[in-house]
Amino acid sequence: MVTIAVTGHMDLADEAVGPVRAALRDLLASLRPDALVGRSCLARGADTLFAEEVLSLGGLLTAIIPSRDYRETVVRPADLAKFDVLRDAAAEVVVMPYEHAGRAAYEAANRKLLQGADRLMAIWDGSAPTGRGGGTADTVAAARSAGLAVDVVWPSGAFRSGT
Repeated sequence: MVTIAVTGHMDLADEAVGPVRAALRDLLASLRPDALVGRSCLARGADTLFAEEVLSLGGLLTAIIPSRDYRETVVRPADLAKFDVLRDAAAEVVVMPYEHAGRAAYEAANRKLLQGADRLMAIWDGSAPTGRGGGTADTVAAARSAGLAVDVVWPSGAFRSGT
């Protein structure tokens, strides 16, 4: 089995979805579907695209949910149906032992995401950490520090909303 974790921007522009999805598909297609496990926190944007691609290729999905109240307090109403479909399709769902979403829960979820992973796919524009912890740049730095291979996915045509 090859376990690939994902981190990435939640605020991908609508026009970036196609190029990012195609780049993910190209990277994942080289792996045997019956030996692929994808790990995602199922946040909107990058995490969701990755989870959808893993499942579409026949891989297994592990969902790592940062807190017990994550769905109710963090997932936007427009994203609830997609979140529920992906969570229900996951072969394993791990809910971190935090009652409320927040920095500690996100950091713990990202540590769990990387634990035992073979590599990290970062759907990332290379921007610096925000200082809030638990973000994409922080997760990439943690993976690299741990010696984990990191594939940065930021194809031509990818950009964030508002940038």
